[in-house]
Amino acid sequence: MGTKKQYKFINSTTGYSIYYHTLNGDMKVEEAKIELEKVKEQVASKHGLLLTTIYWEEIKEGE
Repeated sequence: MGTKKQYKFINSTTGYSIYYHTLNGDMKVEEAKIELEKVKEQVASKHGLLLTTIYWEEIKEGE
């Protein structure tokens, strides 16, 4: 089983994390970015937010 990378999606207006997502750690960087942008669109739609309001970042060990 490969490694996993966890990401959090943050509402930049409030600073709150509003969604968490896990990707295969073996995924190529470009593939991961494409997947994360798709998830970002879904999160924005679900929460009624503009895409520009949401950003994602990787959760590092110990956070």
